Amino acid sequence: MKRNLISASILVLVVGALAFQYRTDLLLFYVSQQSQPDVGPNVAIQWQRGPDEASLSPADRPPNIVFILADDLGINDLTAFGGGVAGGAVPTHSIDALANEGVMFTQSYAGHGTCAPSRAMLMTGRYPTRTGFEFTPTPPGYSRMVTMMGNEMDDGLPPGDYNQALDESQPDYWTKGLPGEETTIAEILKDKGYHTVHIGKWHLGNRNGMAPNDQGFDESLLMDSQLFAEEDDPDVVNAKLDFDPIDKFLWARGRFSARFNGGDAFKPGGYLTDYWTDESLKVIEANQHRPFFLYLAHWGVHTPLQATREDYEAIGELQPHRLRVYAAMVRSLDRSVRRIEEKLQALGLAENTVIVFSSDNGGAGYIGLPEVNAPYRGWKITFFEGGIRAPIFMKWPAKIAAGTRITHPVAHIDLMPTIAAAAGAEIPSQIEIDGQNLLPVTLGTGELQRPNDALYWQSGGTRVVRAGDWKLQVEARRDKKWLYDLANDPTEQINLAGSRPDKLAELLALLEQHRTGARDLLWQPTTERPIAVDKTGAERFQLGDEVVYWSN
Repeated sequence: MKRNLISASILVLVVGALAFQYRTDLLLFYVSQQSQPDVGPNVAIQWQRGPDEASLSPADRPPNIVFILADDLGINDLTAFGGGVAGGAVPTHSIDALANEGVMFTQSYAGHGTCAPSRAMLMTGRYPTRTGFEFTPTPPGYSRMVTMMGNEMDDGLPPGDYNQALDESQPDYWTKGLPGEETTIAEILKDKGYHTVHIGKWHLGNRNGMAPNDQGFDESLLMDSQLFAEEDDPDVVNAKLDFDPIDKFLWARGRFSARFNGGDAFKPGGYLTDYWTDESLKVIEANQHRPFFLYLAHWGVHTPLQATREDYEAIGELQPHRLRVYAAMVRSLDRSVRRIEEKLQALGLAENTVIVFSSDNGGAGYIGLPEVNAPYRGWKITFFEGGIRAPIFMKWPAKIAAGTRITHPVAHIDLMPTIAAAAGAEIPSQIEIDGQNLLPVTLGTGELQRPNDALYWQSGGTRVVRAGDWKLQVEARRDKKWLYDLANDPTEQINLAGSRPDKLAELLALLEQHRTGARDLLWQPTTERPIAVDKTGAERFQLGDEVVYWSN
């Protein structure tokens, strides 16, 4: 009996030790097995059709609006800025053409350093101080697991913090999103008589009046997954990032699915970037005789890294493997823009269609590719220039002269009022809009009238203001301040916080002014993680390297 007890105890200890050693793998397996709605086979989308004949010519009716949003596209992924992914190995001719044939805003910014808050600002033209939407909703288990896996990695970074009690007290993931009382650009355009369609990523909530169909979109083909294609699809090439906890979580939880107008989940009809584009072309065809607003929100080039084999082979040999897959994904994104343009041309709609192109934030450091945001410092999940610089191109042949360049700083909050103005739509007077209509400065008929010439960003204890050419970043955790003169130091190399107390005080006052009367946050951040500013996730952090702490 005693021998059996000893054997049992040893077995328990061994099992426990193994469970501890492989706890990450076990947790990822648990995440992969969590119950998710069944995904049915692909279904043909029955898009609403407009009139068979137009009552007015395309030139005589309000312009069509096509807003194409990339995800995590770095400023240096586009050859329009003089670089391009893999040293220009994959030219983005079609995306570049939007800038060359329309307007490029040469100092353009995302609304935030992560996905969802930027999208909230794009839709509303309002800062988080007005909406309370400051953090990206993450699925159950994400915050705990990503923090734990990050802390266990041998990358040299300080440990991150996770507040389990606070996490358990927050609203359920499925109830987080943009409140239904907010007014979106889709609602503004719908009231103007536009047919409004959303395709792709939403990330602003799907319940309690927060779904696209509840926020002004007549039709919505929603990304309901994390994968671009089935993991074992023979026509797709994958690149997994063993050094990135976010990537590990996405692969474990990932599935391949979509929903139409809030219906049951089904498998998309092909590689996601191409499928969204295929359906967008059908929408344009169906609505060619009436004004429409198409919001095409791509998942590319966000992780997990997956490319079509055709794109992967077309770009030739690139190393490392993840770079080749990523570059192939950029190629598919550029192809999407070309196909949209070709459809508009074929239907005689191009002249009076406004096409806006942007990305939700800068390129991610956790993909391990150092050049995505060059020459700027920082990545997605930071407020350094690399994290928030994002292309904003706009083409409208009927109004905007080809090759227009605007050097004044602009941001995502400006797109909502700009699109409304292009459509001739009025924004209700009771709605406080932070963004500025960019058409007057674009058309040469006026100037930007931004209060204090200032743009703002915030995430938890980190707050940023750019006023004129000066930029201040403040981190509450360490009471740290970074002050840069962007006119002379656009890549943020020389911190002037200690040598320019006058400018420091001036910008601190603007930050406090911006927070005056701010509404309560919709939910609290539950993690605070260290992010290396100058090294990718594939590089080891060393003592003396710059780091910021990011809340979500």
